[in-house]
Amino acid sequence: MTGDTWGRAFAKLPDIARVLLVGAVTTIQVTIGALIVAILLGVLFAVLKTAPSRALRTVASVYVEVFRAVPVLTQLFVIYFGLAGIGIRLNPLPAAIIGFGINGGAYLTEVFRAGLEAIHQGQLEGAFSIGMTRPMAMWYIILPQAVRVVLPPIGNFAIGLLKDTSIASAVAAPELMFRARSLVEATFLSTQIYLMVAVLYLAMSLPLSRAVRRLEAAMGRGHQA
Repeated sequence: MTGDTWGRAFAKLPDIARVLLVGAVTTIQVTIGALIVAILLGVLFAVLKTAPSRALRTVASVYVEVFRAVPVLTQLFVIYFGLAGIGIRLNPLPAAIIGFGINGGAYLTEVFRAGLEAIHQGQLEGAFSIGMTRPMAMWYIILPQAVRVVLPPIGNFAIGLLKDTSIASAVAAPELMFRARSLVEATFLSTQIYLMVAVLYLAMSLPLSRAVRRLEAAMGRGHQA
C-alpha cells in the first residue's frame, strides 16, 4: 500500500510541483511586501520613539505595545474579516501583507530604535552645529550608520517572516501552505506533499540567510574602508 502511495505521488509529481511553486511565488510576494511595510513603519516609529516630544514617544510606545501583544493571526482576522464587517473588503493577499507588515513594524521599531541609540550622540549634535534640522540629520547622518547595526536582526526577521507567512492560509491567501493543504485534500498524499513544502521553504530561506551574511560582510568592509 505504501509503495502504491509513493507511486501515485511520483506520477502526480509534475502537477503537484507546479501548484506548490505557484504558492511559493505568492509566499515570496507576501514576505517582500510585508517586509517593506514593516521596515517603513519600524523606521518611522523608531524615529518617533527617540524624538524629544513626549507625545510622539507615547504614540510610538502604544503602537509597539499593542501590536506586539496581539497575536499576528488575530490581527489578520481583524483586517480580513473585521474590516469586511464595516464595508472595507480586502483581498487575501493585500490583507496578509498589511497584517504581517503592521505586526512586523512593531518588532522592527525596537530594532531600529536600538540602532539609532547605538550611534554616538555627538554626531547628531555635530549635524545640528552645521545647520541641519533633526529630520535631515536623521536621514543623512544617523540612519545610514544605523543600517549597519540593524542589518543582522532585520535579516533574521525576514527569514522568520518567510516561514510565518504560512499563517496567511487562515485568511485564504494562496501562499505555499494554502496550496499544500488544498493538494492534500484532493490527493491524500500528505507526507509527500508536506516533504516537498519543507524542501521549498529550505530552498527559499537558506539563500536568504546567506545573502544577509554576505551583505553584512560587504557593508562591514565598506565601513572599514
